[in-house]
Amino acid sequence: MGLSRLAALHGVATSYSPSPDVTVSVPDDTVIAVLAALGVDAGTPADVRKCLAAAESRSRLLPPTVVVWAGEPLPPALAGLPPGSTITVEPEPPGPPGHPATRPPAPLSMRARAGVPAAPVTSPGEPAPARGEGAVPVPGEAAPASGEGAEGSTPAWWIPPPHGVHRMHVRTPDNRRATATLVAAPARVPQPAERTHGFLVQLYSLLSARSWGMGDLGDLADLAGWAGRSIGSGFVQVNPLHAAVPGKPTDPSPYRPSSRRFPDPVHLHVESIPEYGHVRDRATLDDLRQDAAALSEAVLNKGALIDRDAVWELKRQALELVVQVPLTPGRRADYCDFLAEQGQALEDHALWCALAEVHGPDWHTWPEALRDPRSPGTARARSELLDRVDFHCRLAWLTAGQLAAAQRAAEDAGMGVGIVHDLAVGVHPAGADTWSQQEAFAHGMSVGAPPDAFNARGQDWGLPPWRPDVLAATGYAAYRGLLRGLLAHAGALRIDHVMGLFRLWWVPEGRPPTDGTYVAYDAEAMLAVLVLEAHRARAAVVGEDLGTVAPGVREALARRGVLGTSVLWFERDWEGDGRPLAPEAWRRDCLATATTHDLPSTAARLTGDHVTLRHRLGLLTRSLEEELTEDATDTAEWLALLARLRMLPEGDGDEEAAVRAVHRFLRRTPALMTGVWLPDTVGDRRPQNLPGTWDQYPNWRLPIADPEGHPVTLEEITASPRLHTLMEVLRPRKPRTAPPGERRP
Repeated sequence: MGLSRLAALHGVATSYSPSPDVTVSVPDDTVIAVLAALGVDAGTPADVRKCLAAAESRSRLLPPTVVVWAGEPLPPALAGLPPGSTITVEPEPPGPPGHPATRPPAPLSMRARAGVPAAPVTSPGEPAPARGEGAVPVPGEAAPASGEGAEGSTPAWWIPPPHGVHRMHVRTPDNRRATATLVAAPARVPQPAERTHGFLVQLYSLLSARSWGMGDLGDLADLAGWAGRSIGSGFVQVNPLHAAVPGKPTDPSPYRPSSRRFPDPVHLHVESIPEYGHVRDRATLDDLRQDAAALSEAVLNKGALIDRDAVWELKRQALELVVQVPLTPGRRADYCDFLAEQGQALEDHALWCALAEVHGPDWHTWPEALRDPRSPGTARARSELLDRVDFHCRLAWLTAGQLAAAQRAAEDAGMGVGIVHDLAVGVHPAGADTWSQQEAFAHGMSVGAPPDAFNARGQDWGLPPWRPDVLAATGYAAYRGLLRGLLAHAGALRIDHVMGLFRLWWVPEGRPPTDGTYVAYDAEAMLAVLVLEAHRARAAVVGEDLGTVAPGVREALARRGVLGTSVLWFERDWEGDGRPLAPEAWRRDCLATATTHDLPSTAARLTGDHVTLRHRLGLLTRSLEEELTEDATDTAEWLALLARLRMLPEGDGDEEAAVRAVHRFLRRTPALMTGVWLPDTVGDRRPQNLPGTWDQYPNWRLPIADPEGHPVTLEEITASPRLHTLMEVLRPRKPRTAPPGERRP
């Protein structure tokens, strides 16, 4: 009982429910290990009693973080303060970090009073966002009632602070004092201005005629410019472009990066860097370009896999020459501004990169003095490696510049959203983020998933989780910096496993995923910071909410304007007859798609090729015949629905027609965003990632290919008749304009 109580006080679950009618107890050893990772010693009954007594004796006037939503009533932590309490709010400086205001904002002071008439809430200096920016209720959502954000629900003594993350100090009449982080956030994330469609693509797989062996940011800008102008697309969603852990080989997964805060310079289009044209050693550059052309030729025409390490080696050599070119005064000023804006976070990241060049990519194996980013030994190493630190800072700046250029290309092409960037759920345990933010991570723990109907053994993703207590104590600084960096050049942000804002499955090191447990995060604070930063960037947010989702999570996300993800094959009436969900029954607040990077392509799904692939790799848990029968039945139900809705006029047996029918169906749903998997446009049958495999399948290393598996370039994709025929079904029909003589007055 004592251990359960102690665990509950720290947000650690002692049981979980994989299904509504099943409850599984978490082993005590797991609970004790997780508490230890949170700094709580529960190793013996005496330790439990001691920690429990200490925790229950602490009386907090305020929680570590208080959230105030614009236009909504004050939270109980503020509304319940004793009358006469004084509240002082120190607003955060305006502008990005590193550029403090010349005159700090004046503190806001107020006194809680009882029996004072209420007043509506608006944030000074921040008008309510217009339609399309999250200001209006979702259709079908009731307007807020009195006491739920309606006028008159907030005390008149409350002075709404501007949107931001502030420090708040409270003193009660009996002289109790408390300090907390105050997050003042808009009510909702900005929304797409209208329904739109776009492409989903793994950038590395999109090679053009000018690529250096893998797709790059130049290719992304080109795709966005073409799709916006020629197809009328509103967005392009890409895989995470986070900095990878260097190595031979580098982990190719974009979902296990060294740092989520900074992008990987392997995505640079080297020739687009302004200084490239002024490199004096042209002969070396020409040799590197020839080697890069050979890499691309091998991938496109000789069956080679994408070799990220080989690509980076060529680009690194070219970039070493590029950075020797002096910056022009304007470029130098821009670089200095970037350094100031990014501050300590960039310096730490660049230093880790420099140290990894000398001591290897796992900081746990470095000399002991260098394992602490704030040690005197690390400070000396920084001085000794100053040129290499500047090199990696320069690469971060150059990459940010090309990310900005890609978003500008999308906007110039008329895209309403633009580039949708992807936020991975965590980072590599040996990477830059875990080194520079050691106190923020629960070392000895890994994020994963509990056992479920699809995976009886659970999952361990090898990603150390953030400590919720440290996030709260630091005002969510690391999380805020991460979001601000990702949103700087994004039209929208996709969040992988968005349920992680609420809770994560922690697996103690050395134990199977079945021996994990859920750890809760302050979802209100996590959501408020997300909404705040998205509002500042005027960016939409898409949450990947597939799989096991706790009750209330989707509703909480929808209330804040975070779109969900709906994949056609999973959208069934699970609470009814289990049949495919009719298009009008789909939710509006989502990105609707036929597949994702972890699922079969639409052609492979329709033909059953994905089942035979898993059979060849020994991944099936039942006989091939059973799996094929079940898969065919599932597909037939969907095709029958498409036929009944007259979306498949060509009849059975036409694969391309069936793919078009699937996308006609998606377009008929009310979904705000419809995503088309770019490989689907040319009939690619190969998944980019096959969960449950490592070296059995070339995950994250395949170029986009045609139905026969022959790689196709960006130029060939954009000229593909199959693509253009498919995309016609997603174009909004324009009303017919009558000839002048037929127009009504």
